[in-house]
Amino acid sequence: MAFSEAVSCGSSLLWPRLLLFGDSITQFSFQQGGWGASLADKLVRKCDVLNRGFSGYNTRWAKIILPRLIRKGNSLDSPVAVTIFFGSNDSALKDENPKQHIPLEEYVANLKSMVQYLKSVDIPESRVILITPPPLCETAWEKECIIQGCKLNRLNSVVGEYASACLQVAQDCGTDVLDLWTLMQKDSQLLDLATLPIATGKGRQKEQPRNH
Repeated sequence: MAFSEAVSCGSSLLWPRLLLFGDSITQFSFQQGGWGASLADKLVRKCDVLNRGFSGYNTRWAKIILPRLIRKGNSLDSPVAVTIFFGSNDSALKDENPKQHIPLEEYVANLKSMVQYLKSVDIPESRVILITPPPLCETAWEKECIIQGCKLNRLNSVVGEYASACLQVAQDCGTDVLDLWTLMQKDSQLLDLATLPIATGKGRQKEQPRNH
């Protein structure tokens, strides 16, 4: 049915939906200049981009809430694609941030569990996009930690291990994957963003060292 026909007969106009699922990097991505806002702008009148980012979350908590976001049997709950963007909190150092730290083996299992859940609600692997955690500028991050009265609680080398694990999960599960950890380190301008800032409505606010 043509657009003009749909309007004239009063039919509902529904766009395909893209669901962005992740931590604070996703939650705040719709702020001015954010990657989610840019994606929504690119897809305007083509696809509704839904932000389902949860600041502070790791994959252990994410896999629990995912079934409350997408359910089987409801066409409105079935997006055409889902991004899964976790790992920055999971890779926090256990001794410095035990609340958010997730062991690498569990991180892998949690990612696979989420992919399998989506498959169980009729969202196949071909419609799932995993995104690796981005790199970390340790110098800038350590300054933020000191300001907050804590020690450096993340290392880029450790984040890289989780990024590699994410790539392996994508290969094992047959999903697409975006390797931000590698791509951002190849571009100096992108690497400047690696302190993982939060965009606010009035500009950019630095990420809290213990919560993403």
